Formats: sequence, C-alpha cells, structure tokens
Amino acid sequence: MLAYTIRRLLLLVPVLFGLLFIVFMMIRLIPGDPAQIILGQLATEEAIHAMREQLGLNEPWYKQFFIYVIGLFQGDLGISLRTDSQIADEIWPFLAATFELSFCAMLIAVFVGVNAGIISAWFKRSWFDYIAMVLALIGVSMPIFWLGLMEQWVFGLQLEWLPTSGREEVRDPVQAITHLYIIDTLIQGDTEKLWVVIKHLILPSVALATIPMAIIARITRSTMLEVMNSDFIRTARAKGMSMFWVVYKHSLKNAVIPVLTIIGLQTGLLLGGAILTETIFSWPGIGRYIYDAIGYRDYPVVQSGILIVALIFVMINLIVDLLYAAIDPRIKYR
Repeated sequence: MLAYTIRRLLLLVPVLFGLLFIVFMMIRLIPGDPAQIILGQLATEEAIHAMREQLGLNEPWYKQFFIYVIGLFQGDLGISLRTDSQIADEIWPFLAATFELSFCAMLIAVFVGVNAGIISAWFKRSWFDYIAMVLALIGVSMPIFWLGLMEQWVFGLQLEWLPTSGREEVRDPVQAITHLYIIDTLIQGDTEKLWVVIKHLILPSVALATIPMAIIARITRSTMLEVMNSDFIRTARAKGMSMFWVVYKHSLKNAVIPVLTIIGLQTGLLLGGAILTETIFSWPGIGRYIYDAIGYRDYPVVQSGILIVALIFVMINLIVDLLYAAIDPRIKYR
C-alpha cells in the first residue's frame, strides 16, 4: 500500500506540471493586456510599458514560466497583478468558502442520492422507483444557473424564507478564524450567526448538489439491483434476516465501490465547477476568484487557482483509490 501511494504521488508531478504549462499558455491567448486593464483606457503608452516592465510581462514566455515554476518549488504562488498581494496569503478565504459550499452540497447529494437509489432498488418497479428515476433524469439534465435563479425567485423573493446571496449578513459579519463560517460560529458559540450561515448555505448547496445527487442515485440503484440478485443475498433472506439489514448491511457494503468512485469524481468536479453557482449566489469562492482574475488578466492568480483545484481533485481521487482496499479486502495494492 505504501509503495503504491508513493508511486501515485510521484505520478502527480508530471500531471500537474503538464496542466500548469497548458494553463500558462492558454491564458496568454486571451485578448487583452494586464497592464492596460490595471491602468485604465486613458493610460499612456509609456505608463503601460513601465507597468509591463514592472510586472515582468516583457520577458519571453519561457522565462516567465521558468520563474513561476521555480517560485512554486519554493512555496511561492506568485503575486497578484491586480492587488499586488501574495496569492498564498489571500487565496485561503476563497478556498474555504468553496470547501464549505462543496462539502454541504456533497453531504446533501450523498445522503439523498444513496438512499433514493437504495429504496428504488429495494422497491423495484414501484411508484417510488419510477418517480425517483424520473427526478434523477431531470436533475442530470437541469442547468444549474436556471435552478439557482428559480430558487432565488421562489424561496428568496416570493416566499422570503432564505437569503439569495452571500455567506453572511453584511451588517453583522462573522468573525473569521478559520474562514469556514460554520466552524467559526461553533468555536465562538454564536448559535444565532450559525443559523444565519446555514440559511445562506441552503440555496446554493441544493443547486450545486442537484447533478451529483441524480448521478449518485442512478448508480446506486443499478449497483444495488445487481448485488441484490446475488446468491448470498437470497441465502441471507432465506435465513430469515430482515430486509432492512440485508439491504443496508450486506447489499450496500458490496455495492459501495462504484458509488464511492462517483462520489470521489463528483466531489472533485464540485470544487472546480462551482463557478456558476458562486456567480449566481454571489458566493466568494475560488471559482469566483479565478473568474474575476480572468477578467483582469491576472495571470498568476489564474495559474495558481487552477493548479490548487487540480491538486485537490487528484488527491481526492487518490484517497478514493486507497479507500477501495479499506472497504474491500479482496483489493490489494502493490
């Protein structure tokens, strides 16, 4: 197991390096000059040239890439062209916001999706099965931006039950400690602000959870149906074991590997694909951070943001692979 883990970690280096090079080249194909955007449309050519010199944009692309990679090996993510701040110092609050949103969304997706898939397989061809699978098909097909706007209109504007944007009340902000607001309010023992934070999380979490929830439900149903037709399940039923224990103890344990794979992939996709949800709900996450950086042609922020998201994605997949062996003793890594 240890040798396998080390090999996988070493393989991450060329993968991330190749991704970084592709991103580095692609963002420089975006029309626009960072110096021009920073100084404004009325800036003189001399001022623009001086700004480009200051930012190092006059250097050849390969020299810029070499300098950036050397900085990464030293733990330096670079300096934002827009804010003139160290990216390593300013990126964590945005990452924390996305972590919190993605965790809540995946919690909803796993809980609802897995149980919906189990019950659909348990009561195959029942009214619940048909309704759940139709809703899953709708969930996979539904655009997140449309669902988010409908949530805002119904629950925010019409019913006025939930806030439609942001992470907190602007007039009474949360005192940030970890920048994970649920944890921060629990540390401070402020239940009133905790409820405010949860209310702000509900709509974007549900919107973001819709697609993974539908996919998890469909995969869970198909794998559970296959396992429940196995001989050992029929034997357990013949011995008089209750259907609840047969389904949740024996069937689910043997059907969890494909479901775990989907959960791992969807978790990684949530971290990188939350930009639409964050934009609609004005959520200050990493997707919004990278999106704004693209608008300002802030190359170091875009490069570092995508690199961090990619690193998290591949680490999640590595953890999922290692969990296979922990769940199923028949799987051995050498």
